[in-house]
Amino acid sequence: MVPQDSVLITDFLSGNNASFEVLLNRYKNRVYGFVYSKVNDANLADDIFQDTFVKVVKTLRSGRYNEEGRFLSWVLRIAHNLIVDHYRKSNRMPKYESSREEYDVVANLSDDNLNAEFCMIESQIHTDLVSLIKELPDTQQEVIRMRLYKDMSFKDIADNTGVSINTALGRMRYAVINLRKLIDERNLIFTQ
Repeated sequence: MVPQDSVLITDFLSGNNASFEVLLNRYKNRVYGFVYSKVNDANLADDIFQDTFVKVVKTLRSGRYNEEGRFLSWVLRIAHNLIVDHYRKSNRMPKYESSREEYDVVANLSDDNLNAEFCMIESQIHTDLVSLIKELPDTQQEVIRMRLYKDMSFKDIADNTGVSINTALGRMRYAVINLRKLIDERNLIFTQ
């Protein structure tokens, strides 16, 4: 059984440094990918990535971390803030093209927006999941699309595909098993 983040954090705070290594290994690819996608420079991404986890350790040890949200969201928020700090210090916020007009990252992340980090994570999870579903056999892809995207019952799926309900259920079961294998093979994290 994979230990939950909160258990690992408690173990780390009790002196078990190996627990933090598990957390780091669990999220390092996602955090580094997030940072790199914003700065587009490997050296800078390495620096911000390291600063992020230094700040995470300091905050955990100081007792200022509270389990209000998910650990990954909190780490990504720290990384985001360090990225913004870097651009503020260098006095050059990156500009992004919009269909309407140019805008900077800070202006786009106002309180008017729904939790921006959550939206970015949601988008990445959706992209990863769509990519994984495309690797499944056609019959399993079909059942997933009908069930998840069209909200069809298994009876309707069976009727539309010309198979029994048990076959439709079996295809969904194998699709879920295969998706879990793909997620494990690629060390992806799907948390919400």
